[in-house]
Amino acid sequence: MKPKLTTLLAIAVLMACSDSTNVSSSKSNYEMKKSLYANDTHSFSEPNSVAMSHLSLNISIDFVTRIISGAAAYTLERNDNSDFILDVDGLEITAVRDIETDKPLNFLIEEGDKYGDKLIIDLDSNTSQVGLDYSTSPNASALLWMEPSQTNDGTAPFLFTQGQAILTRSWVPIQDSPAIRITYDAMVKVPPGMMALMSAENPRDSNINGQYTFIMNQPIPPYLMALAVGDLAFQSLGDHTGVYAEPGMLEVSAYEFADMEKMLLAAEELYGPYSWGRYDVLVLPPGFPFGGMENPKLTFATPTIIAGDRSLTSLIAHELAHSWSGNLVTNATWDDFWLNEGFTVYFEKRIMEALYGHSYAEMLNELGYQDLKQTIRQLGERSPDTHLKLDLNNRNPDDGMTDVAYEKGYLFLRWLESIAGREKFDEFLKNYFKVNAFKTMTTESFIEYLEENLLANIDEDIDLDQWIYAPGLPADHPIPKSLRFQSVDSIRSAWLQEKVQVSEIQTEDWTTHEWLCFLRGIPENIDKEKLAILDEQFGLTQSRNSEIAAIWFERAITSDYKAAFPQLEAFLLKVGRRKFLVPLYSQLSKSEANKEWALNVYSRARANYHAVSINTIDELLDWNAS
Repeated sequence: MKPKLTTLLAIAVLMACSDSTNVSSSKSNYEMKKSLYANDTHSFSEPNSVAMSHLSLNISIDFVTRIISGAAAYTLERNDNSDFILDVDGLEITAVRDIETDKPLNFLIEEGDKYGDKLIIDLDSNTSQVGLDYSTSPNASALLWMEPSQTNDGTAPFLFTQGQAILTRSWVPIQDSPAIRITYDAMVKVPPGMMALMSAENPRDSNINGQYTFIMNQPIPPYLMALAVGDLAFQSLGDHTGVYAEPGMLEVSAYEFADMEKMLLAAEELYGPYSWGRYDVLVLPPGFPFGGMENPKLTFATPTIIAGDRSLTSLIAHELAHSWSGNLVTNATWDDFWLNEGFTVYFEKRIMEALYGHSYAEMLNELGYQDLKQTIRQLGERSPDTHLKLDLNNRNPDDGMTDVAYEKGYLFLRWLESIAGREKFDEFLKNYFKVNAFKTMTTESFIEYLEENLLANIDEDIDLDQWIYAPGLPADHPIPKSLRFQSVDSIRSAWLQEKVQVSEIQTEDWTTHEWLCFLRGIPENIDKEKLAILDEQFGLTQSRNSEIAAIWFERAITSDYKAAFPQLEAFLLKVGRRKFLVPLYSQLSKSEANKEWALNVYSRARANYHAVSINTIDELLDWNAS
């Protein structure tokens, strides 16, 4: 069923056609909609009036004051004589000028909401370039300043940024909307001997004077601007791939990511040429809040995927896939987040299948399906947050970053593949990335593109609304089923029913995924004595695999297996990945004694966490800094 354009959107299209000489009357409705900036309720910017197209930064990094300071220059695209409006959060603006005339420009910071403020710059009629001087707050939400003791090597301080979804405005004055695409260049001054890296063309070695220059010639949305500074080294992994890490982590990281070049080649074979030149990965200190962040040319990755056996590298396939879905074709608003993540999960699974086979990929698919079902239970079967197209107005866009966007989005594309056939669907996706490269996409525009380019040739009644605008999962949704997991389920069941002893369980050939399947199926209230026997046999409390450790610690909490708590404490003090922290602190908060223990740990761990993690855990634990 084809959704109809709202009256508001139809009026906007007509106005754009009548007001702009750049829009040809021969363009289709789809193309005309693409020429407009989507209305983004999470940004104060008004790019349909004045939009930035290029940003130049000249900034210095001060680890003593924990401040970034310097100058930003903007090249403008002006459709009228409106003000130039930027998003800012905690920034101090000291001067604004017309670059061509060097004339000071009037500006005002208007108080906005809890997500930032509105910087209004009064332009002269012929202003085409604006410059400003600014500095960040020491508590800027995008930045995590780390002491040497908080890093992997423990020898030098570290700084990294995390801009998604709307945090870039806390370290750069910017039109902070995914609907906008900009090119940028930067000069970054850091302490001598340290290396700076950005989501741009990067150096291979540190230089003694600490001065670095960066260029990003492909237009990207502002949330993909990224910066990291630390004691870093580089190792090549292939003609187009490599890894950066602290020196003590470089060798193990290079070993873990040995298949990156193969992943890149497999991705190109599936859906067309890689558009970004190089694909490198930066392994960050443990405080990084996500598994990975798909910053163009340089994925930021958590060290928790370094398991020593290359078992967690589907995350690298995921971030690589974002080079097409997300970075090349971007969700126009955060309500359309599934367009980034659902496509990326589908692409990731296809890469893993191409490299390691169908049975391996289907284990990943079933784990993702389990995650999705749990998320839907937690949100509520009828919750609007289980729609693919969301309504995040007046809410933090992070609220939409759940397994629904990722795994329901994936199942939707897998369902489309089953209807069209894999060959036709692959051709559709390859053309989708090619036709819409370096553009943004709303859910409604995607539906129209889908119907015109795939579903029009399918003689079948297809109800897209059940997937996109309805809660939960449609009755005919695909259900991933791993044969390898069926074997694991049988073994677990026999052990729980005491038909086999722990010593009889053969796990030598198990992957991480089979261990996760086994542990997830253990009842929450299992007798802690059974956990103790399992722990003695397999050393789960001491596991170096963060995925296994995290689910094991959950079972330890729910079963009150206190023998695991010292290692759980060490895990919480070190690891800042939100995926692990939120379930663990959630379980701990369910009893008064465990909550008190958790608050004690959190009081010491909180400084190691990024704001993305802190915001959630503060609320979970009713944290009061006093």
